Amino acid sequence: MAAEIIEGPVLILAGAGTGKTRTITYRIAHMVENLNISPENILAVSFTNKASKEMLERTEHLLGKKKSSLLTLSTFHALGVRILRSEIQKLGYGRFFSIYDTSDQLSIIREALKKYKADKSFDRKMILSKISFLKTKCISNEEFTSSVYFNLEEPYDLATEFVYHYYQDKLKFYNAIDFDDILFLTHKLLRENQELREKYSQRFKYIMIDEYQDTNRLQFDLILHLTCTHQNLCVVGDDDQAIYAFRGADISNILDFEKHFPSAKMIKLEENYRSSPSILNLSNQVIKENKHRKIKTLWSKQSSTEKPYLWKMKDPEHEARIIIEDIAHSERTNHPLNEMAILYRSNLQAVPFEDQLRMNNIPYTVIGGQKFYEKKEIKDLMAYLMAILNPYDELALRRILNIPNRGIGNVTLKKYLTKALQNKSSLFKEMETDTHQVSDKSSPIASFVLLINQYKKIFHAKVLPEAIGDLIKEIDYLGFVEKQYDSAKQVEMRKKDVLSFIESAERFYYYHKEGATLRNFIEKILLKDSQDQKEESDESVKKNEVQLITLHSAKGLEFDTVYLAGVEEGLLPHKKTIQSDDDVSEERRLCYVGITRARQKLIMTHCQSRTLYGNNQIRHLSRFLSGLKDQELFIKQDRTTLDHLNHQEKEVFKKNFFEGLIDSLK
Repeated sequence: MAAEIIEGPVLILAGAGTGKTRTITYRIAHMVENLNISPENILAVSFTNKASKEMLERTEHLLGKKKSSLLTLSTFHALGVRILRSEIQKLGYGRFFSIYDTSDQLSIIREALKKYKADKSFDRKMILSKISFLKTKCISNEEFTSSVYFNLEEPYDLATEFVYHYYQDKLKFYNAIDFDDILFLTHKLLRENQELREKYSQRFKYIMIDEYQDTNRLQFDLILHLTCTHQNLCVVGDDDQAIYAFRGADISNILDFEKHFPSAKMIKLEENYRSSPSILNLSNQVIKENKHRKIKTLWSKQSSTEKPYLWKMKDPEHEARIIIEDIAHSERTNHPLNEMAILYRSNLQAVPFEDQLRMNNIPYTVIGGQKFYEKKEIKDLMAYLMAILNPYDELALRRILNIPNRGIGNVTLKKYLTKALQNKSSLFKEMETDTHQVSDKSSPIASFVLLINQYKKIFHAKVLPEAIGDLIKEIDYLGFVEKQYDSAKQVEMRKKDVLSFIESAERFYYYHKEGATLRNFIEKILLKDSQDQKEESDESVKKNEVQLITLHSAKGLEFDTVYLAGVEEGLLPHKKTIQSDDDVSEERRLCYVGITRARQKLIMTHCQSRTLYGNNQIRHLSRFLSGLKDQELFIKQDRTTLDHLNHQEKEVFKKNFFEGLIDSLK
């Protein structure tokens, strides 16, 4: 039924593990194959590149590659970039704009604060966070001071007002946008241009939105613009898994769907294909305590009767020892490590687990560690590619001007920056002008300008991985890496990162062929946002490693065995939520997400005491479990008693006991 209702607004309420991706892809196949709807008129939006790729693979299996290639299966941000590439000139930008990452953004904010003469008085990240927040609320730099979010007596707001104006002006001058601008400027285009709104609404006559509970105000407004000529909107989501309020997600978008679209039909998917009945019974009991939710009850046809466990531990070190020994025992009995995950509310909880895993020589991955594209060498190479694509990108130019060392120092850079400022020109334009005027074409500046212009042509003439490989050889970047580190091991690791970068370009070329342009490659990398955690997990699954993951990063993942650590007051729910007297509904949803990651075995743990910020504190079981009326939902075990010590702990206890007895007899 969910795949058959095509016309008008539809809300598919899909509980955890109920096969929502399958529902979406079968719905698309039904539209194309049975109703003869053109694939070009179908838009399906997901939140991560991983989900979008999975959707494409499934539709290719159902429809074949030719028809699937005509569909628009995209993330919100990829869709925004697609629209901006065609329309951004209407806002005064050039088509070949750069997309700045966090470090680039912070560089501009540092400059702005220096101009404000308060570069050491304010936290750059706090100001960047405020600007990001304002953009998700559709508030421009011109609108900030008249908005409810501006307080004339708040020093940070006064600083933000100055920085926001400076920041946006600089971005435009560099022909660059930031990640938030992708949707912010797309929304601005559609809001201010009725003809454009109708053009894209008529282009996408049938729209599907996955993970609708994670949409924010800006995304909701974009959806309204895209459906201005029709209401053929199908949203799929689960309000019980709405855990991203800190990113601006607005749960009211899904809770009030029928208010926004009065003629909407609602369909519930409640059969779970992932977890055992006992795990689902627990999850149902936990989440039903939330007052404002759309009621649904997950169930399963599986026959497993094994109940979840709740282990009481002494402290975090004891908690880590017991869990890692259980993992080691499971591995010895042929349970793969890649099917075991330790979930926790805070990254601070990971340290004891990492210590124990290393001591026991068990391979593991911490999902959410340093990203590949945040490493220095990769950022250097990316800056080269971005400068070749957009020479107006001053931050990229400044990063690579003397990498590898070509004798261009700060004095030279300052000279050209001053010229650019005086002539209201760009850094590259001034260097290029100088190059034309001097006879010595071998000077460092002339050589650099020649390199950038030469590789503009090479990237058009050669396939992407070959052009990148040529560039790395041309500038002898591997030789540069060798000189940067004292340790041979470090050098080898960094060189491998560079080679991995070339391999990623090769994979991109192999997958996209004619579409594997430099611009598309850069966009693909820059649109890999923080929600794409599953790709990291996939890599560690291939390596057969235990997964250490925060609850926020675990959404969308599943494992045979899950250890949900630290189910305590102050951690889950988090102390910040408790202290601020906020509603704990989202914290309860986090607990629900953690429970429903497990397929067969779920072990929850809580400690008697925990040292936090140097203070040893007595801990209590989370209200999410202690408040359950049905105490038969899980099996309680007090692991602090001798009966539940593991083998190693029993041996230590016996040794200490007998040594103490002998000492007393002497």
